[in-house]
Amino acid sequence: PGEFCFTFTMLSWRKAVSCRFATAKAWRASACGRFLSDEPRMPPCDFKPLPFEGMPRDKVKAVRTAHVNPAVFSFYKEPVYIHQGHKQWLFDSAGKRYLDLFAGIVTVGVGHCHPKVVQAAREQQEKLWHTTNIYWHSKLHEYAERLVALLPDDLNVVYLCNSGSEANELAMVMARLHTGAFDIVSLRNAYHGMSPYTMGVTALGTWNHQFPNGFGCHQTINPDVYRGPWGGSNCRESIAQVTDRICSCSPGNCNASSKYVEQLDDMMKHSMPKKVAGFMAEYIQGVGGSVHLPRGFLPKAYDLVRQKGGLCIADEVQTGFGRLGTHFWGFQQAGVKPDIVVMAKSIANGFPMGAVVTTSEIAKSLTGATHFNTYGGNPIGCAAAIAVLDVIEEEKLQERCLTLGDYFLKKLLTLKDEYQVVGDVRGTGLMLGMEMVEDRETRRPLAAEKMNKLWEDTKDLGMLVGKGGLYGSVFRIKPPMCITEEDVDFAIAVFHKALKRLV
Repeated sequence: PGEFCFTFTMLSWRKAVSCRFATAKAWRASACGRFLSDEPRMPPCDFKPLPFEGMPRDKVKAVRTAHVNPAVFSFYKEPVYIHQGHKQWLFDSAGKRYLDLFAGIVTVGVGHCHPKVVQAAREQQEKLWHTTNIYWHSKLHEYAERLVALLPDDLNVVYLCNSGSEANELAMVMARLHTGAFDIVSLRNAYHGMSPYTMGVTALGTWNHQFPNGFGCHQTINPDVYRGPWGGSNCRESIAQVTDRICSCSPGNCNASSKYVEQLDDMMKHSMPKKVAGFMAEYIQGVGGSVHLPRGFLPKAYDLVRQKGGLCIADEVQTGFGRLGTHFWGFQQAGVKPDIVVMAKSIANGFPMGAVVTTSEIAKSLTGATHFNTYGGNPIGCAAAIAVLDVIEEEKLQERCLTLGDYFLKKLLTLKDEYQVVGDVRGTGLMLGMEMVEDRETRRPLAAEKMNKLWEDTKDLGMLVGKGGLYGSVFRIKPPMCITEEDVDFAIAVFHKALKRLV
């Protein structure tokens, strides 16, 4: 993939709006026979993957069974054996092409093997791979300067690390050191990582191990206007609203947010000390099933936390880098200014990298003892991250997320109109979710066997999509930001086909 991407020209990348599979015959041969007569038509593709030369599938299965920790789970009954990626497309070892609507779990933001990112990483590889931060190198400082220019003025100090979990954990450490307090609050249904500290602020029972963790961490009720006790048709900053609930809110206002903040206040009064260390939240919850927080909630929650001496931490691991369309960061759409911003995933388009950005005053709190990260600020990762920022700007990907996101949402809403099993459509930009239910009135989650059937059928039809939420009943739609209207039309056709088979 690297050899192809390095030689693929910038011009052809920008002009290519879709991709043709090697031959129509090969695609037809690989598709499930039961779909051949009326299968959704995949957009064409001029790209031909390199011949597969990896380990045979049977041997991969044997090695995985014998030598890979069983906690490393795979999607689908027959896992997809990926060979190569190009833009919004993935190719398996047999040559079958898939539209990727999950982007490596919201990570491949500018597209698989973007030639500019590949070239930047390759050029840096030929100069310097690794030194650690005990020595200076240019790329870390170039990236830090570029990154802080995209944030509010006083959020101007960067610490680079390797992942979102690590970044969130460091943010918790900084909040505790700076405030001198210990207790941190997060939202139920949140996912912030699985490291020792972040397990405490992750509040999904399916991710909790059976041992003590989360000392000093508290969760408040999730302000979910679809499943929670309050919410209605004017609560989200989106064209996708909850239409099945009575709502007394006027357009542009959400009374429900105040009720959820009252619950936060009540929890803090009963369960936390007078002074708290911080509050951590995603504006649109990722693993939790694309739950879009209501208008006004975060501003009110931030005010309450700051009254108790705490810092406000914005988890932008999935929502950042233009994905929401209207703004570069989720906290901007929410109308708040955090004290600490955490990011990862799309930051370097798949290169392991994370970042914590805060004020100079808060950053100094980390200097009370030695703190060191061997791989943080790696030269190759920083070079890739700089190229990512270039691509987002040059190809206007934030603007694309806005227009394509609205187009996608409107199409998903037509599915909700047609199929009773579609309970809710939500999100903004290309951070979307579609929740499946057995009954719209009770909102009972779609049975696992039915959800899995839908999921498997979408894969067989050539589309890869995420699945999340507490009950695993939400389709997580977070594609590379380079997708097209034709791709959206194909995705909707695939959902239609799978839903028709189900009902």
